[in-house]
Amino acid sequence: MIKGIAAAGGVAIGKAFVLPTWEWDVPDQCLDPTDLAQEFERLYEGIRTSKTEIELMKNEFEEIAGPEESSIFDAHLAILEDPEFMNEIRGIIERQYKAAEVAVQEAINHFVTMFDLLDDEYMKERAADIKDVGNRLLKHLLGAPEVTLPTDTQPYILVAKELSPSQLVHLNPHNVLGIATILGGKTSHSAIMARAIGIPLVSGLESQLDPPIQTGEMIIVDGDNGKIIVHPDQQTIEHYKRIRTAQDRRKRQLEMLSTVDSITKDGIPMRLSANISSIKELDIALKNGAKGVGLFRTEFMYMDRNSFPSEREQFEVYRLVAEKAKGQAVVIRTLDIGGDKELDYFPLPEEENPFLGYRAIRICLEHTELFKTQLLAILRASAYGAVKIMYPMISSVEEVQQANTILHEAMDELDQRGLPYNREIQVGIMIEIPAAVAIADLLAEECDFFSIGTNDLVQYVLAVDRMNEHIAHMYNPYHPAVLRMLRSTIQAAHAEGIPVSVCGEMAGDERSIPFWLHMGVDHLSMSPQSLLRVKQSILNTDSKQASSQALSWMKLKTSQAIEEGIQQYMNTLTDSDASFASSTS
Repeated sequence: MIKGIAAAGGVAIGKAFVLPTWEWDVPDQCLDPTDLAQEFERLYEGIRTSKTEIELMKNEFEEIAGPEESSIFDAHLAILEDPEFMNEIRGIIERQYKAAEVAVQEAINHFVTMFDLLDDEYMKERAADIKDVGNRLLKHLLGAPEVTLPTDTQPYILVAKELSPSQLVHLNPHNVLGIATILGGKTSHSAIMARAIGIPLVSGLESQLDPPIQTGEMIIVDGDNGKIIVHPDQQTIEHYKRIRTAQDRRKRQLEMLSTVDSITKDGIPMRLSANISSIKELDIALKNGAKGVGLFRTEFMYMDRNSFPSEREQFEVYRLVAEKAKGQAVVIRTLDIGGDKELDYFPLPEEENPFLGYRAIRICLEHTELFKTQLLAILRASAYGAVKIMYPMISSVEEVQQANTILHEAMDELDQRGLPYNREIQVGIMIEIPAAVAIADLLAEECDFFSIGTNDLVQYVLAVDRMNEHIAHMYNPYHPAVLRMLRSTIQAAHAEGIPVSVCGEMAGDERSIPFWLHMGVDHLSMSPQSLLRVKQSILNTDSKQASSQALSWMKLKTSQAIEEGIQQYMNTLTDSDASFASSTS
């Protein structure tokens, strides 16, 4: 048994296929100074080809896992445009008269070594990205073939030194039972992708594999506990087969819950809807029993193109979503770019802190024609279903009023054009800034509903950038300050008689259910993949007991004490099989 890192859950049993290392020997070639122009052209052609391949891979993975997960490849495209990385390559060619492939290899080694020396997970992952992109560029400069996977249909467990997103995107989930890698960790891009497509992964086996695994050897990947077992005996195989059978049974049971209403043991309903970015995600959500769309992230329609989508383009997508929802509510969030979401054709100003800068509703209120075009499309789609409008990143009453003024202008324009729309369309806002919480009572007078975006709210309340490895541990949605803000927002909304939903990561976290029941949240919106798991927890919950527990946790002074209380409570819940039996009897 070899201990590694549990990077993606699940159990796999099968024969190993060891992937050859995607690295090449690069002879140290020098150039004649007269050949510099030709060498730069070779470099630029390699960059163009690499970009095209990465964009194709991004689109391919987006079909499987959706736009958010596929944005991993945006980081790879950014490396090929990174001035520091490209200047390093150009400088080696220009000053040392070295061939393009030599310059690329030296630049990769320079940055990988530099980042690996830093005791920072984020920088180590950036080193892995540079290596992946650099090797792709090297492949084109050298004319080397792709490292190929087995061509037969026999399932296997993939063993590799490290698995890049470029390689992982081409895996067939039906053929690859599991993955074991020497390098990598739980936060690597490959781990994120493996979890998205449901392949068990154990990583970080460096210094553990002696002797190394050979192709054809029988192994077990325990992605839940981070273990690899080589040459397991029959008793061990049977043990893990039972575990895998139980996991498969639970998955089938969850799938059967798609048609079951989300109601607590004592009869309290909780509406569960989906966060989506595409039609494909909506199809998955509806299959999993989503009651409509609680958050349609429209910014992904604006990405991976050369210009803004037209009113008609947007209308067709919004109309299709509304029709597929079949009368269930569809909450469409207006354009939310800025921060970490940029458009190539709409450059934003350089900012010291873009997350506190020019983004979301702030951009829309300045670029009113851009905003109105989207509002026109949403309004037209409202004639085909229960469409609602939601403004992001609201921090003042004035912003809501200004946005509504533009909305009414759009309505007047549609009246003049004789096009139908829902004149009583509901308009709500995202509560994700502490300022909005502080004036929630005033904002509630201007809105038809609130939706709490917990991801940004937690970040802003605690002044913690969760992508910063040095302080990410301080990002805690169960901090007393966060819980108090959630409670005061919900109380302000209900005092004005408007409903509240939650659409951030907390909505998909079963540990939060007692708080939602205690605070009176009207509905939760989450990723399509989380719906059945959360529904099962709700079916397994007694609302009075859970609400009482949450009330006691709200009185505690520290995040640690609250989380300990939550964990003790979770340990007392009935097991999944009993929950399933009671919900389907």
